[in-house]
Amino acid sequence: MPHDGQDKQMTAGKASEGALLPDLLKLTGAAIAPAETLLDRATEGLRAEVSEGDRVSGRLLEENQVAAHGLAWLATYVESLRQMQGWAERLEAEGRFGEIEQLIHQIAFGEYLWQIYGGIPMSQGEILRPQDIGLTQDDQRLLTTPEVMALTQAGNTAAARARLVALMQDQTANATFGASGLDEELEMIREQFRRFSDDRIAPHAHEWHLKDELIPMEIITEMAELGVFGLTIPEEYGGLGLSKASMCVVSEELSRGYIGVGSLGTRSEIAAELILCGGTEEQKTRWLPGIASAEILPTAVFTEPNTGSDLGSLRTRAVKDGDDYLVTGNKTWITHAARTHVMTLLARTDPQTSDYKGLSMFLAEKTPGDDAHPFPDDGISGGEIEVLGYRGMKEYELGFDGFRVKGDNLLGGAEGQGFKQLMQTFESARIQTAARAVGVAQSALDVGLRYALDRKQFGKPLIAFPRVAGKLAMMAVEIMVARQLTYFSAREKDEERRCDLEAGMAKLLGARVAWAAADNALQIHGGNGFALEYPVSRILADSRILNIFEGAAEIQAQVIARRLLG
Repeated sequence: MPHDGQDKQMTAGKASEGALLPDLLKLTGAAIAPAETLLDRATEGLRAEVSEGDRVSGRLLEENQVAAHGLAWLATYVESLRQMQGWAERLEAEGRFGEIEQLIHQIAFGEYLWQIYGGIPMSQGEILRPQDIGLTQDDQRLLTTPEVMALTQAGNTAAARARLVALMQDQTANATFGASGLDEELEMIREQFRRFSDDRIAPHAHEWHLKDELIPMEIITEMAELGVFGLTIPEEYGGLGLSKASMCVVSEELSRGYIGVGSLGTRSEIAAELILCGGTEEQKTRWLPGIASAEILPTAVFTEPNTGSDLGSLRTRAVKDGDDYLVTGNKTWITHAARTHVMTLLARTDPQTSDYKGLSMFLAEKTPGDDAHPFPDDGISGGEIEVLGYRGMKEYELGFDGFRVKGDNLLGGAEGQGFKQLMQTFESARIQTAARAVGVAQSALDVGLRYALDRKQFGKPLIAFPRVAGKLAMMAVEIMVARQLTYFSAREKDEERRCDLEAGMAKLLGARVAWAAADNALQIHGGNGFALEYPVSRILADSRILNIFEGAAEIQAQVIARRLLG
């Protein structure tokens, strides 16, 4: 990194000679402001580039898509550093900022500051350089402060990574490396669901995947008894009334066992959020207790074959027939569709519209099916979509041909509110997706570490080789970064603050971290990782979907950029 007065600016001394930097929290705290200033400068420059008058132009934003998405990633990195600093300071105040936490914190700052300066990986083949966002070398000199220089030069060193991995080996199997920073109640919830995941999910997950089987109903019953499906539903409607932070912890630990199990709760979370935010009191009383107890299993029916993320172009129509509606059209990528009891179904009720305004949401009742007859009701048919991973609930294409929906099941009792109602669920859905990503990434680290300890090559375990150890260290670091960003978005939601930006950032980063962790864990396995018998092959396949559903990475970056620039 070019700078003036390098001798003077290495205030941390010859830190590369040891693992830990002195005065770490002072260094990291002071390093945030230069990164924030760089982000401000990038935002101002891009805003001028994509604005017409005093408004951001959709056309210009699309023409400058790489810069816009790069800005989203830069903002995500800066927020990640803020949340890591908050995590570290809370642990320090509680006397829990131990060596493993200090190393994770130091490596995270050293690596992310370097990436901000030299290039942020938006995907495997897309490295975002500062000049791509309109930043100049003069702008980049904002990052040549003594604190930033100390962290980039001596934060993420081979010595630091090696020491971190040595400490990780001393912990028990399937540990969360580093204190999460959560309170005692949430840690108790984590421990309960980790035991459940270790005992009831992880031993069977790979068999379910290889046989492409639905998660057994007995597992769903046990999850219901633990309160998974009513976790955040208010107590007056039969739920536990817990926080979104608790939802993150539960989703993380269940997904650590198997993403399909962690995602079962997402169906109920989306449906409950829709009903709580947009339903009538009668609809809340009718549906929420059954969703909380898992007597009612819901599925989300939004996407169509030719629309993808462009929900405003939906063509499935719902036509009034007396007091009811008849639904006709096609849907795709419908998760857990066959054996569910109700569909949150988005359809067009105003045929004169061709955008979001004519859409309505329905609580469309259906009869659960089986393998022989997955969709036994009149007016609905469907077939399974064979997929690489994420198999435990199965994916379906659905066709509706005059499928009858009761008029009382129009969400909120008013037409034209469907897209608005759906938007209200995006924050929670993306927070939970970020938590699922953290769980999948942790699962990858678990199997990668175990294999590196057990497998010997050239007379020593794989973990003795620096590049293997380095992969494991960076997995642990980035998992903690994604975890803290996810918990932050959940806290914002619990405080009833708008958090679509924060939730989007958590989902964007978490999905990339999960894929990287799974890919590195498979690489540690070598040829065995390519064999279907090894669980890491499933974890890799499962991790890939995280960058696509609940908003593909490109859509997510576009949404974040819009918020930053608007």
